[in-house]
Amino acid sequence: MPDADSPDASDALDRPVVALVMAGGTGTRLYPASRADRPKQLLSLGVGESDESLLERTISRVSFADERYVSTSEEYAERVREEVPEAGLLVEPEPKDTGPALVYAAHRIREQVGECVLLCVPSDHLVAGEFAASAERAVRTAVETEGLVAFGVEPTRPATGYGYIEPSDSAAERAEIEQFREKPDRETAERFVQEGFYWNAGLFAWTPESLLREARTSSLGPLVEALDAGEPERGFAEIEGVSIDYAVMERTDEAYVVPADFEWDDVGAWDAIERVVETDDEENAILGDGLTIDAAENVLAADDETHVSVVGLDEVVVAAYDDRVLVAPKDKAQCVREVVAELREQGQF
Repeated sequence: MPDADSPDASDALDRPVVALVMAGGTGTRLYPASRADRPKQLLSLGVGESDESLLERTISRVSFADERYVSTSEEYAERVREEVPEAGLLVEPEPKDTGPALVYAAHRIREQVGECVLLCVPSDHLVAGEFAASAERAVRTAVETEGLVAFGVEPTRPATGYGYIEPSDSAAERAEIEQFREKPDRETAERFVQEGFYWNAGLFAWTPESLLREARTSSLGPLVEALDAGEPERGFAEIEGVSIDYAVMERTDEAYVVPADFEWDDVGAWDAIERVVETDDEENAILGDGLTIDAAENVLAADDETHVSVVGLDEVVVAAYDDRVLVAPKDKAQCVREVVAELREQGQF
């Protein structure tokens, strides 16, 4: 139930608000801090004053909701249950990206809670500022329009690692979505920022009925039919893994966007660390025990047992956790997933 001092997001709505926290991924671009047995959402990353994991912070952030659930894979279910026992737990039959996971969760929550509105949030992002007010506007829009609502984050830079949302009116408190745009090159990103596009933060609001309605006519249709028949495992077996953006959001005519009144970062790769921690006089960002000499604009990260030193280098990432060390140019931080893919093939991830 909502905290006494928090706004009741279900005020004036005819149904409860259910926060669904998505915690099934690993966060491969933060390897070696994130590993198969230590997903990103269960890390604190040493960001800020709290030692809470990113998942714990997310659950606290949505404390105003009437109910809170976490959707995760069988692999992480017990860890999630221990980390946030106050939340309900949904275990995906098979990890197949956000499309199947969100459809499955919507169907299950409708069975357990009844008519409601879902606020869907990733478990591993950083948010600062007033989240509840934007969330209330999003869930209200979802109920009033019976559509699918995305949060739009105002860009602070022409980022090439994020998708973008083109709104019908960038000045409106809610707008129809004209188009989703994939991760652009630098020149295109600069144009998107100038034209008032939003970053697509991967946060959504909808009623279960609205999402299932749209999913039924998408590539996720066989899953919806199988869930209706009480056969979730069959449904997952009949579909391919796909993101909710590609399967549903980019294809529906009932998509809306509300601007986010908070600061946001997905901390998706090591180069993001310099945006969320205090840097030294040479713009080095250091997590853990690190030292730089004649070095600038680097990212150093290490666990409690390891020291990292960088001498005479600029714009590199050095991350050391357990028995693994990663070294890469900072502008290649997004490519760490390729290392993970190779390690998985070798059975070493």
